[in-house]
Amino acid sequence: MLLKERFNSVKKSRVFRMILDKFDLKNKKVLDLGCSSGEYPVNFGTGSLGITTDDEEVFFGKINSLNIVKGSAEFLDESNIKREGFEVIWANNLLEHLLSPHLFLVNLKDLISDGSLLILGVPVLPFPSSLLGLNKFRGSLASNHIYFFTKGTLKLTVERAGWKIKEIRSFWFKNKIIDGILSFLSPHIFIIAEKDPDFKYSEKKVKE
Repeated sequence: MLLKERFNSVKKSRVFRMILDKFDLKNKKVLDLGCSSGEYPVNFGTGSLGITTDDEEVFFGKINSLNIVKGSAEFLDESNIKREGFEVIWANNLLEHLLSPHLFLVNLKDLISDGSLLILGVPVLPFPSSLLGLNKFRGSLASNHIYFFTKGTLKLTVERAGWKIKEIRSFWFKNKIIDGILSFLSPHIFIIAEKDPDFKYSEKKVKE
């Protein structure tokens, strides 16, 4: 997809606009992990930052006055970013590509304060699995994906990394109840979460 088309697609996305408005991201300092060419952070508030591993995307960001730096979402310790002040972490279409989703989710907690939000968007496998025959779900099996989630396993993965889930939904509909009921038809799920201050690994896990 051409860059211009990619930016226009995000701008026109009903789902993205709903999330943007609901969480007032236009006025929030957002860290976008895996930001591509900046089609999401261009819509976020002052001080927002995008991180990508691609030199061309960093260059594109600079010539278009976007705050994009080179770095890896999985090796944030090596990325040259200030670890403070972010009100939201945005990570869309990223978790399924990572070598260690759990470690990634654990490390994210150091980047934001209590009460700040993680907005995580992930393609999911349908239930029942026979729905994989539909074109809309085939993207979840893309050849560059190395992790595969259902709505249920995604929820558990995020919780077991020390996050408290506030919402898990497709954002197809404004009404949360309708959205929840019909979420099994969605190939993409968003989790809205905040750090769980009471999270502790089980005793058995600590011994491991």
